[in-house]
Amino acid sequence: MNSIAYPKQDNLPARLMQLARRPSVGNVLAATTGTAAAQMVTMVFAPVVARQYGPAAFGAVGAFMAVLGVLAPVASLTYPIAMVLPRSDADAKGIARLSLLIALFVAVLLAAALGTSGDALAQRLGLESIRDYLMLLPLAVFLSAWMQVAEQWRIRKKQFKTAARVAVLQSLIVNASKVGVGVFYPVASVLVVVATLANGLYALMLGIGMRSTLAADAGPAEPRGLRQLARDHHDFPLYRAPQVCINAASQSLPVLMLASLFGPAAAGCYALGRTVMSMPIRLIGKSVGDVFYPRFTEAAHKGQPLGPLILRATGFLAAAGLVPFAVVMLLGPWLFSLVFGRDWLVAGEYARWLALWLYFGFLNRPSVAAIPTLGMQRFFLGYEVVSLVLRAAAIWGAFHWFHSDVFAVAAFCILGAGLNAFLVAATITVCRSSGAGQGDGRRSVVQQAAR
Repeated sequence: MNSIAYPKQDNLPARLMQLARRPSVGNVLAATTGTAAAQMVTMVFAPVVARQYGPAAFGAVGAFMAVLGVLAPVASLTYPIAMVLPRSDADAKGIARLSLLIALFVAVLLAAALGTSGDALAQRLGLESIRDYLMLLPLAVFLSAWMQVAEQWRIRKKQFKTAARVAVLQSLIVNASKVGVGVFYPVASVLVVVATLANGLYALMLGIGMRSTLAADAGPAEPRGLRQLARDHHDFPLYRAPQVCINAASQSLPVLMLASLFGPAAAGCYALGRTVMSMPIRLIGKSVGDVFYPRFTEAAHKGQPLGPLILRATGFLAAAGLVPFAVVMLLGPWLFSLVFGRDWLVAGEYARWLALWLYFGFLNRPSVAAIPTLGMQRFFLGYEVVSLVLRAAAIWGAFHWFHSDVFAVAAFCILGAGLNAFLVAATITVCRSSGAGQGDGRRSVVQQAAR
C-alpha cells in the first residue's frame, strides 16, 4: 500500500531563532528589554510616589518639564541628531563637540536672562507655580543636551545592550531618590531637582559604559572643522531645531494651559496620565525608532528600497500597541484609581483620550526617524507649526465653550491622533513614490553625509 505523502510543516522554532539572530531584531530586543525593565522599575515606584506627593506637586514638576521640553532642543540646535549621518566617527565626534559648545553658550545666556528678569518672565508667561525653580533651568538645559549627545553616539555605535543596563540603573536611582526623600520631605521641589539631575546621571553612566567606543577613527578622509560640520548639517538648526521646539511646545501645551485655566491639580493629573500612557512609546516605539534610524540611513546610502522598511516597522508597532492602548481607553478611570488612589480618578479620564492620541504617536516613530534621511525637514517644520496652532485652538475652544478640562483634553487628543496619522501617511508616500535613493531631499542628505 502506498504511503501518503504529507506536506512538510514549517519548523517554526528554527525560523524564530533565525529571525532573532538578525542584527536589527536583536538590537530592538536588547533596547526593548532594557527599556521594559526601566519602566517596570518606574511603575513599581509610581503608586508610592503619586500618594506621597499628590496632584499639585505633579503639576509643578509637569510645568517645569514642559518648559524644559521647549528649551532643551534649542540648546544644541538639534545637531546631535546629525551624529548618525557621517561615515566618519571623527566627524560625528566633531558634531558632538559643536553641540555641547552651543548648549553651554545657550545655558549661560538663559542663566543671565533668568537672573535679571526671571520673576517678570514667570508672571508674564503664567509660570508662577514654578517661579522658585526657574534658576534650575540652565543646568537642566545643558544636562539635557549632554544626554542627547550620549544618546546619539549610542545609536550610532549600536550600543543597545549598554543603554539597556544604564536605563535600568538610572531608573532605580531616580525613583528610589524620590521615594526616599519623599518620606521626610514630599514637596514639589524634590521632584524638580531629581528631574533636573536625571538626564545628567543618564549621560554620565552611558558615557562610562561606552568609553571603549571612543577610540579615534579618522574615517575615509581627514575630519572636518566645526564650522564646516555646522554648514554641512545646516538643515538641522534651520528646520529641525524649530520643528522640535514647536513639537515640544505642542506636547507641553496641555500642561501649561491646564495649569493656567483649571489649576495645578488638573495639570498634575494630565502629567501623570501622560507619563503612564507614554510608556509603550518609550518601551517599544523609541527602541524601534533608535534601531530603525541607522538602518534606514544605511539603506539609503546603498540605494536600497526604503518603502518596505518603513512599512514593516510601522505595521509591527500598529500590532504591538493595539491591545494596551485599547485597554486604557476602556478601563482608564478604574485602573488609575485602583493603582494610584481615588485622588487620581481624573487622570484616568484623561488617559482614555491620551490613549487614542498616543497610539498614533506610537505608530509614527519610524516616520519621524526617517525624516532626516528623506530630507523632509522643511515639511516637518511646517507640519509642526500648523499642529501647534490647531492644538492650542482646540484646548482654548473647549475651555471657552464647555468650561471642561476633560473636553479640553479630549479635543487636543482627537486632533493629535489625526495629525499623527497624516504624518505617517505622508512619510510612507514619500518612501514609496520616490524609489530607492531617488528623492531630491533624501539624495541631498545622503550625499552630505558621505562627504
